[in-house]
Amino acid sequence: MSSDLLDALTALEKQKGISREIIVDAIEAALVTAYKRNFNQAQNVRVDLNLDKGTMKVYARKDVVEEVEDDRLQIALEDALVINPAYELSDVVEEEVTPRDFGRIAAQTAKQVVTQRVREAERGLIYDEYVDREDDIVNGIVERLDARNLYVGLGKVEAVLPASEQITTETYKPHDRIKVYITKVERTSRGPQVFVSRTHPGLLRRLFEMEVPEIYDGIVEIKSIAREAGDRSKISVHTNNEDVDPVGSCVGSRGARVQSISNELNGEKVDIVEWSEDPVIFVANALSPSKVLDVQVNEEDRSTTVVVPDYQLSLAIGKRGQNARLAAKLTGWKIDIKSETDARELGIFPNENVQVEIEGNDDSDVYADSENGNDVYAEDPYANVDDVELNDETELDNIDLYSETDED
Repeated sequence: MSSDLLDALTALEKQKGISREIIVDAIEAALVTAYKRNFNQAQNVRVDLNLDKGTMKVYARKDVVEEVEDDRLQIALEDALVINPAYELSDVVEEEVTPRDFGRIAAQTAKQVVTQRVREAERGLIYDEYVDREDDIVNGIVERLDARNLYVGLGKVEAVLPASEQITTETYKPHDRIKVYITKVERTSRGPQVFVSRTHPGLLRRLFEMEVPEIYDGIVEIKSIAREAGDRSKISVHTNNEDVDPVGSCVGSRGARVQSISNELNGEKVDIVEWSEDPVIFVANALSPSKVLDVQVNEEDRSTTVVVPDYQLSLAIGKRGQNARLAAKLTGWKIDIKSETDARELGIFPNENVQVEIEGNDDSDVYADSENGNDVYAEDPYANVDDVELNDETELDNIDLYSETDED
């Protein structure tokens, strides 16, 4: 028996990744259950499994007391001293009570319990593996869909991609390979449950870390992300190395790096701007590809008034206010966009009290992905003209467009 059992434990250890000690503990616990169930015993027992000798022994454990109330759980001190003169009150005496046919009965009864314990141990290993991968990106295969969720196979576990975390412009089919972002791992009665997302800003961050070596090495840092999954995103980047262009590093040669990320996200456009601790410069950069003439800051309510050329008002606002909305999320500032003509009529431009020189809002610091996929820079005022809608609403004399900030 020893050789067969040892071989079985070794095979389980290799196949399931479960240590031999865990399996032995499960077997011993199962044998205790089998003994109490089959021999109608209620005493406290311990099973000793000796793999080297191939033996199984059952020991009844009794507490040493002065007066015995239950002989199944207790033994008198005078009786204990007969066994061993060293026993004292409150000690535990072990007496072998192994039944003659215990091996056969135990094997039959313990099988289900052992299987359950091994399954629980396996689930624990899977949980420990994936809980450490929260906020990380993994490759998966679409396995099945239902009315609410998409189920993605990650190898040892099936992850849930809720409808709210799916990109609305994407179509998923069984056996499709996709990258997903692990948002949460939970323990359940049926094993570990992994929840993933395709819309989380963290997915975009991890994709840039994978695609851009400067970000992975910490030379370039992603400061903030604003994302409307499947449509458009903005990220701000920064570096302390004067010899490195943070935006150019993320864009790559002829836009190869950012285009690869856009393709992974089903054509989602990604604007990359340079971060600045100066809100004037940062807000101006965030509104790319629109040219900004002036940014006036109100520190009290973290709001800004931005003046743009008349012909770029629609570009600054974006389709359905998207460009301004993403800029507000990216910067953490409310943004009120006014045309140059309106600003002059209101007497807020030019701002004679504060002279501000906006830097960084040129072709070297701002990149946007155009509708047709070509590299577009902010020096072209009509770069993203396909992305905006010119209508009566955007040509009103006074446009106040506020966007509340969201967490990344």
